[in-house]
Amino acid sequence: MNYDETVTYLFNCAPPFQQVGSAGYKEGLSTTIELDNHLGNPHRKFRTIHVAGTNGKGSTSHTLAAILQESGYKVGLYTSPHLIDFRERIRVNGKPASKEYVVDFVERHKGFFEPLQPSFFELTTAMAFNYFAMENVDVAVIETGLGGRLDCTNIITPELCIITNISLDHTQFLGSTLAEIASEKAGIIKHGVPVVIGEAVPETKAVFSHKAEEEEAPLIFAEEEALLISATPAEEGYEYVTKSYGTIMGELGGDYQKKNTNTLLSALRILVEKGYRITPESMRKGFTNVCSLTGLMGRWQKISDSPKAVCDAGHNIGGIEYIAAQLKKQKCKTLRIVFGMVSDKDITGVLRMMPKEATYYFTQASIKRAMPSENLKAIAAEFGLKGDCYPAVKEALLAAVADSDNEDFIFVGGSCFIVADLLSSLEK
Repeated sequence: MNYDETVTYLFNCAPPFQQVGSAGYKEGLSTTIELDNHLGNPHRKFRTIHVAGTNGKGSTSHTLAAILQESGYKVGLYTSPHLIDFRERIRVNGKPASKEYVVDFVERHKGFFEPLQPSFFELTTAMAFNYFAMENVDVAVIETGLGGRLDCTNIITPELCIITNISLDHTQFLGSTLAEIASEKAGIIKHGVPVVIGEAVPETKAVFSHKAEEEEAPLIFAEEEALLISATPAEEGYEYVTKSYGTIMGELGGDYQKKNTNTLLSALRILVEKGYRITPESMRKGFTNVCSLTGLMGRWQKISDSPKAVCDAGHNIGGIEYIAAQLKKQKCKTLRIVFGMVSDKDITGVLRMMPKEATYYFTQASIKRAMPSENLKAIAAEFGLKGDCYPAVKEALLAAVADSDNEDFIFVGGSCFIVADLLSSLEK
């Protein structure tokens, strides 16, 4: 098989959660442990940092990896989902795993894993850990997939755990309350391993405190440390004033990045205490160049200057809350929103927050879980959101651009799969 055939094979033999929803979810660590044993326990051959949370874990993971790269470390980065190419999930110093590696891994090990029937994420995690071991990385930043306690990345014993925040998402798997979801995310906390909590409310704080006490793990609430003094919007991104590193420029532009930055500052303090060589200069370069260093896409990403257009992969209540507030602050003649969602999200909760003074271009991503645009339009109308339907993201964006002048602002989002389709179409 060539690379394209191999990726198609992976999608067909173990359909990913992002494509099929609950049918792609497999609870527990037993299959992951079998895969890991078969590969010679590669996860034990490098240091790790484990990142969980409902929102922000992708930006946090990429920024941390960028800072470690600028500090001179060879850094593995494992994130999900991918937006354009499967290999985005597995990177070393920002460079995706080679196509040859993906093909060879599948050919070499499919005789073992086919009878095991792992989930797509279990198989991808094993592939990533094996690659990082082969590449002799110094440290790998590992983002959880869904949850924490039973997430297949949870076989690692990291040097630091980070839990960015908790909001209601994937409730069919993780629980219907913030406390229940926090309990699942807190499952990554290991004995004696420091854990940084980015955001907490009384309901989740009690859960984290109890788990950390059980595991004798040093617990840091980033909001209480408040190492970020101020954040001022810049032409691109934010200017941050920090307690320990002075003024730094953050490349990422979403309002929610202020919370991520405060979380990262607490995490960096712990890593420095543990002996990591992180200088103010490497920290600044990492924050300023995170996209070019790691390949991060889809975080308040500018796709056009005239008219100004951005996309963002935020897709649940916690993420859309910040996006909707930021959209309402845009100074423009007409706000135009290309929007689509997947059927298993809290659609009414999201639509309730979206700005009413906007023209909508309802569309759908090219996955089975996508809500048909006509259905989304009908629900949106109940919240005073008006617009037309388009069969695909590309057509919706073209319509929005055709309707715009240079004083308008276009936003594309609602789902990471909407952003994935958008970025794929722009590459062609």
